[in-house]
Amino acid sequence: MRGLGWRRLLSFLGPGYLVAVGYMDPGNWATDLYGGSAFGYTLLSVVALSSLMAMVLQHLAIRLGVATGRDLAQACRDYYSPATAALLWVLCEIAICACDLAELIGTAIALQLLFHIPLIWGVALTGLDVFLLLLLHKSGIRLLEAFVVVLFISITTCFAIELTLARPIWGQVAMGFVPDPKIWSDPLMLYVAIGMVGATVMPHNLYLHSSIVQTRMYDQDNHGKREAIRFATIDSTIALFFALLVNAAILILAAAAFHTTGHTVIEIAQAHELLAPTLGAAVASTAFAIALLASGQNSAITATLAGQIVMEGFMNWKLAPSLRRIVTRGLAIIPALFVTYAYGSGATAKLLVLSQVILSLQLPFAVFPLIAFTRNRDVMGAMTSPRWLTLGASIIGVVIVMLNLKLVWDMAQGH
Repeated sequence: MRGLGWRRLLSFLGPGYLVAVGYMDPGNWATDLYGGSAFGYTLLSVVALSSLMAMVLQHLAIRLGVATGRDLAQACRDYYSPATAALLWVLCEIAICACDLAELIGTAIALQLLFHIPLIWGVALTGLDVFLLLLLHKSGIRLLEAFVVVLFISITTCFAIELTLARPIWGQVAMGFVPDPKIWSDPLMLYVAIGMVGATVMPHNLYLHSSIVQTRMYDQDNHGKREAIRFATIDSTIALFFALLVNAAILILAAAAFHTTGHTVIEIAQAHELLAPTLGAAVASTAFAIALLASGQNSAITATLAGQIVMEGFMNWKLAPSLRRIVTRGLAIIPALFVTYAYGSGATAKLLVLSQVILSLQLPFAVFPLIAFTRNRDVMGAMTSPRWLTLGASIIGVVIVMLNLKLVWDMAQGH
């Protein structure tokens, strides 16, 4: 029986990694590099808390998908008015475009660093990854998951090399996981912290996870559904823990390599340029660029899958993955090309951080419907969330709203 349990768990592994790669995309790189180089290890507490938020919210997405056989977008279409569902769809599409913008810029920067392709040409070339996605999608979800896991391992290996070379002071690293009141009082630190939240707890990942968890086979009775929720949550939590380690590694690397030497890194390319002389090994820069390229491609896959699920779920429109990818990337590539051409690479770094703040501002519009559905017995039946889970998720939602309101207030004050 125990062996059977392990085999059942293994059959559920995969969707969590498709979701987790969205939590370590180039937008995370931008916010983590800036946060680590500007403020040292202080924002590690934000990385950790964001990851814990993500684990709770992704569990709710799993619970909804397994219990109802509907993803979050379909549930919104079923239970909300057409006008409300259409508004939520538009907001989610904005979030997906913001995410795709970050992946596009990150991939273009990686191509520039590895192959010396001019940034504006790299931005244009990133549209071609639609053909890779189409090939993988036709081959089935399992091959797609395997490809994502390989890229995931590549990113983790690269950062293990980086941290070995950086030799951070681990006592200071541990203190960074303790929340500091300065995060709330310093407008710039708060702006970066909210960017980290947006980069970590991505709204479209909630729609994605509630759908792809249904690709697994499980009995449709209460026992089968509870088992599916348990195994899928284990898969998700393990994957998100590894994503936490990668995000923490990026920030720790920035703090150890740049903050201690007085360098504030605004651009990803700047970090690549400084790594080799700072750490004393050329492999540091190469590993950094390879990890960035893998990160961009990984996140592009999940963003396209999420976009397709969101469009079909909210509006019942069906598009081929290739066409969906072209539409999403087309909407993201226009501002990226314009900013790159008009203002240069320095502006793309600011655009990266801004895209993550946009994600954070959109997050409550996915979180609160998810909480409302999973606490509703008429929707969930026996799989209704217990009160303590609903309370914890509600606190997370309120914290996100408060951070966003504080950000808007600071911006209105000119900070």
